[in-house]
Amino acid sequence: MLKMPYLLCVALIALAPAWAAEPARSSLPPPPEKSPSQAEAERALALAEGGDAAAGKAAYKVCSACHLPSGFGRRDGGYPKLAGQHATVLIKQIADIRAHVRENGGMHSFAMELRGPRDIADVAAHIESLCIPPGNGRYVMPDADTRIAEGGRIFDRDCVDCHQPRGQGSKEKGYPMLAGQHYRYLLRQLADIRDGYRQNVDPDMVKTIKKHKNGELQSLAAYLAALDTPGTPCGPAPAQARK
Repeated sequence: MLKMPYLLCVALIALAPAWAAEPARSSLPPPPEKSPSQAEAERALALAEGGDAAAGKAAYKVCSACHLPSGFGRRDGGYPKLAGQHATVLIKQIADIRAHVRENGGMHSFAMELRGPRDIADVAAHIESLCIPPGNGRYVMPDADTRIAEGGRIFDRDCVDCHQPRGQGSKEKGYPMLAGQHYRYLLRQLADIRDGYRQNVDPDMVKTIKKHKNGELQSLAAYLAALDTPGTPCGPAPAQARK
């Protein structure tokens, strides 16, 4: 039997979908016990606090090593772009991670360094106030135009009612802004929601996304990453977070 040349193997690996490099889910340890009531109580208290962006700048230092002071994250999707995200969305995600309602082992210990609802509200207010860094990670394969066009059709049919025509989401309803997020982060989250690994999402979204195959998720992520993020733009693209 002929063996595939080494360079061709490398090329095929480089073109693999974003989720191909993820660890096998069955090899991961069982998650800690979830506490939805704790998450909801902390979310409600943080929302009531209102948040102080100036105070949140100091508290955000614990986040900046990964997400960068600019909130840009990483183009490769290892860390999401947070800058400009709705404070209501950020508060929910932080509270859910702290209570293990959303499993994120890498972020949990950092989230626990926040002292409580006041810190959570302040950090969220600071992140929401950040200008929007340019140059997010996008889908750049030769079929990008086709993927983006297909993703736009999927978005208009299945997602626009909640996430709005420009992918800007809704602060009042707590729907996240998706426009301009890094492609590989979007793809990983979409797959995790569809496959039941991320569970702190609206049941209606789970029902909607369950029907989509991998290629359709790639197209949807490509479309969202190609959108401009609403907000005040910053200057040149920032340096990347360290590996």
